[in-house]
Amino acid sequence: MPHAKILLPAQCRGARGLLKWSQGELADRAGVSRSTVKDFETERHALHHSTERLLIEALEAGGVTLIAADEAGAGVRLKAAS
Repeated sequence: MPHAKILLPAQCRGARGLLKWSQGELADRAGVSRSTVKDFETERHALHHSTERLLIEALEAGGVTLIAADEAGAGVRLKAAS
């Protein structure tokens, strides 16, 4: 069974920056509240696994690839245009 992706607050902020999305836009696309995105990105609280999955799916559908943490750390990049 593959490991579930883990979204870090910095990755979330970085992905939104690459996509030029506000916290509200990400929240709308993921079907969560803006305060959920804000509180996660400012590390006020962790996400439930189901909420994390919604954010990951919205960001990936928007055109970013989340890069799992390795010795260089976690990251995010824009997907190549098809």
